[in-house]
Order: sequence, then C-alpha cells, then structure tokens
Amino acid sequence: MRLKHATQRLELQVLSAEQAPAVLDFYQRNRSFLEPYEPARQKNFYTLDFQQRNLVYEYNAFLKFSYLRFWLFLKGQPRETIGSVCFSNFLKGSFCSCMLGYKLDRNYCGEGFMQEALTYLLPLVAQEYRFHRIEAYVMPSNAPSIHLLQKLHFQEEGLLREYAWIYDRWQDHLLYSLLFPSNGYSQ
Repeated sequence: MRLKHATQRLELQVLSAEQAPAVLDFYQRNRSFLEPYEPARQKNFYTLDFQQRNLVYEYNAFLKFSYLRFWLFLKGQPRETIGSVCFSNFLKGSFCSCMLGYKLDRNYCGEGFMQEALTYLLPLVAQEYRFHRIEAYVMPSNAPSIHLLQKLHFQEEGLLREYAWIYDRWQDHLLYSLLFPSNGYSQ
C-alpha cells in the first residue's frame, strides 16, 4: 500500500511524526465538534508530544499491515489536515475484516469530501488487504454519518446497546457493514 493517494479534490496520506503539528491543529480546531462522538481523550491528547508519538505508532502499525490511517488534505494545501479515514481491528483468517472510522473538519462537512475519500479508499483497502467485510459503528444520533454510510451502500445490521463510553456515558451504536464478495479467504 502506498503512503500517498489522490482523488479529484483530495490528497490522502499516511503521516509521519514530522507532520504532528498539522494533526494537532486539526484536533484543536475541531475539539468541541468531535468530542461528542469519540471516546474520552487522554489528558495529554491535545499536545504535540502525544500526536508525534501517536503518528509513530500508527506508521509502525501501517508497516506491519495491522492498522491504516489516511489523513485528508485539499489538493495544493498540504499543511492543513481536514480529516482522516482509519481502518483498524484487522482480522485475518476466517474473518477477513476490519473496522472503519472517519472524521472531518466541521468547516468541510456537507461538501462531499468524506464520500469522495471513502469511495476511493474502500475498494482499494479491501482489495489490498483482501478484506471481505468492513464494519462501521455509528451513534444513532449521528444522522450525517448514517446518511454517508447508506450512500456508500453499507447495510445496517443492528443496534449494539451501550457499546462505547463516549461523552461521559455508555452510548448505543448502530453496526453497519460493507461486503466485498470477490475477496476470498486469506490467512
């Protein structure tokens, strides 16, 4: 898998620790927007040191084929991240699946950027890693995310009651999946 990809309007990149200032800036700009939908952050999450260490961890996991996060940039604007797409919880063998996560800067919502990134990345990642199934978990109150998953042909499979501790309480999540039948069993 390459470190950089491009769509019509976006550059998608796996980042190294040197790009931590851009990631920190993204999280700081979007703190109040993202926190109601994400697990509680460590006290030092909003520090440059934490983001540098996290990018090193993510990069090493990418090299081991166990985790993948692409940061989104507008073409021609490589210093400001506008979001990310993450593939995690890689299961091989009889499962051939992973979990999808994504986030977008509040100032870029509703412009089709995440749909553009996912339309490009989903089949690419499924083929490259031979995933048969990609799962996404979304809070029932997150209507824009549900709408996006439906546009991408994810199917709702059910409700996971009190699935994750988010915003100081256990939150229900809906389970969605997208299947890639052409990707056979791999060990």
